[in-house]
Amino acid sequence: DEPVASLDVSIQAQVINLFKHLQQEHGFTFLFIAHDLAMVEYLCDRVGVMYHGRLVELAPAEELFSNPLHSYTKTLLSAIPVPDPVRERARKLQVYEEDEVGAGEFVEVLPGHFVLRPYKGGSTDEKA
Repeated sequence: DEPVASLDVSIQAQVINLFKHLQQEHGFTFLFIAHDLAMVEYLCDRVGVMYHGRLVELAPAEELFSNPLHSYTKTLLSAIPVPDPVRERARKLQVYEEDEVGAGEFVEVLPGHFVLRPYKGGSTDEKA
């Protein structure tokens, strides 16, 4: 959403639809950095989630939004507002508790779905 954040909403939609057209018709690839997760889900084929400058999860968009595996990704997606006020009130937001220590390793846990698995407790032999 950063390239279109300061534009009028109708112009934003036109630009995003142009991006989608270029992607589908001409095979263009974009690195799209955004905070608007609905726009990310609409526009992107693959999504990477970053926390403190580190990639913590990378997956096909549909897979990531339906099956987030990293605790930060789960927390981030739980914060997306639900337009139904009854469902929104009943929802419990997740709180991210950063209990992870060390740099960890990026592993493929499902085909095309990668997650940062941190080292815990200071030992590099013990992986999450």
